[in-house]
Amino acid sequence: MKKFVLGGLSAAIMAFSGTTMAADFVAGKDYTVIANPGKVAVPGKIEVREFFWYGCPHCYKLEPYMQTWLKQLPKDVNFLRTPAAMNKVWEQGARAYYVSEALGVRQKTHLPLFHAIHAQNQQIFDQASLAKFYVNYGVPEQKFNSMFNSFPITAKIAESNKLAQQYQLTGVPAVVVNGKYVVQGEDGKVVQVVNYLVQKERAAKK
Repeated sequence: MKKFVLGGLSAAIMAFSGTTMAADFVAGKDYTVIANPGKVAVPGKIEVREFFWYGCPHCYKLEPYMQTWLKQLPKDVNFLRTPAAMNKVWEQGARAYYVSEALGVRQKTHLPLFHAIHAQNQQIFDQASLAKFYVNYGVPEQKFNSMFNSFPITAKIAESNKLAQQYQLTGVPAVVVNGKYVVQGEDGKVVQVVNYLVQKERAAKK
């Protein structure tokens, strides 16, 4: 299995993720405060939830920073990835993500799908093209198609949309911290702000 380095930003990623800001980040400028905070999935842990779409170039640029950040995930933080399904095109990718998750192939297909779309310019945006992509990772096309519009997957799509509406998201990528703050961007500043807000929530618990 090939390992994909998205964007060739390894050195920059480490520089960004290892940097701490001396000054506080500012609400309304560096992040948005959610008017009606949402509940976290795991009580007692600080939640970081990333909304994305495979076809989004900004999400593709952010992904290496998120991958590096995940390697240093604190024990008191629960990370969740949520595919946005805010329109019909995005919904196709979201359904594919949830199918891959249900079939246990998400970890080995997540980065390759990003890579195929953005580095190889493959048009993998509808059910047929997505099914063919997952065949390469051992998923029978018939199995993929039978699950694509199934009730469990549709329920997850509804949950994704409910969360996006609750957090008043207008686009992706968007990283929601503890159901209270939304951070948007495509570079290392995103993880800096996320780390700042995680620390802010951690301090509030004490």
